Amino acid sequence: MSTRPILNNGQLATALELKEENQVLAFSYFVDNGQDGLHLLWSEDGLNWKSVRNGESLLTPQVGSKLMRDPCVVPDSDGNFQMVWTTGWWDLGFGHAVTKDFRQWSEQKYVPINEKVTGAKNTWAPELTWEEKTQTWWIAWATTIPGKYPETDNDGDNNHRIYATKTKDFKEFSDATLLFNPGYNCIDSTFVHLPDRVVQVFKDERLGKKALQVAIAPKMEGPYEKVHPTFTGDWVEGPTIVQVGDSWMLYCDHYSDPQHYQVFRTKDFLEWENLTPQLKFHKGIRHGTAFLISRRIIEALNA
Repeated sequence: MSTRPILNNGQLATALELKEENQVLAFSYFVDNGQDGLHLLWSEDGLNWKSVRNGESLLTPQVGSKLMRDPCVVPDSDGNFQMVWTTGWWDLGFGHAVTKDFRQWSEQKYVPINEKVTGAKNTWAPELTWEEKTQTWWIAWATTIPGKYPETDNDGDNNHRIYATKTKDFKEFSDATLLFNPGYNCIDSTFVHLPDRVVQVFKDERLGKKALQVAIAPKMEGPYEKVHPTFTGDWVEGPTIVQVGDSWMLYCDHYSDPQHYQVFRTKDFLEWENLTPQLKFHKGIRHGTAFLISRRIIEALNA
């Protein structure tokens, strides 16, 4: 099975491409604690979003602790949508499933990626991304291993670093390895693959921080350097990025009261424009992924 994505989390979507391919933007998300599963929004322009199927759940979690938090959806070249998610707060693996239309799904699979990692306590927010050069899928997530980084054990909730695995077929996975350690507690990484570098946006999870930052690497496995100061306010997490026109749109969850989504626009990942006042999201939407989808699929779901 070929799994080369048409567009991944570093989608090269333009308004013209959307029109020519009859595509729209979609946004996967969860509500409450993730117990009822996957939800979708859709949009023509990335600012005005509407519910799919009146906000109904499209898939009920069945593996791990039976939660479906942080659903990360990426389309592939076979017309499938690959999805990974957090199955529980303290699970040692993540969930995986595949669909073509968000109505019929493969059997849900639990990938116990952290079960051999001594001391691992969790597997949070798996992020799926495609590396074109090596024809490989990467899944990155945050894990805390008490005592592994003692110098920062008291600097925030838990003490996470970003780990990753690689796969070509979602059947065999490489062992979990450390992908990113900025020297402090961090979670919620997302990636954009540019011709000459990989951009990582992540959450600084330290006490008094809780904001997004940017790190740059020459390739997916790193090394990640040039960590840029935060461009958001505090209490934001779950970044996801999609290209619309000649700019990149980054969405993130402001999870402190009042909980709401925010959106920032950039052309270079250095300077950011806050477009949140123009964003029309429904309340209660949590940590998800922006991606492209056929208008036909959305129409069929809403029919």
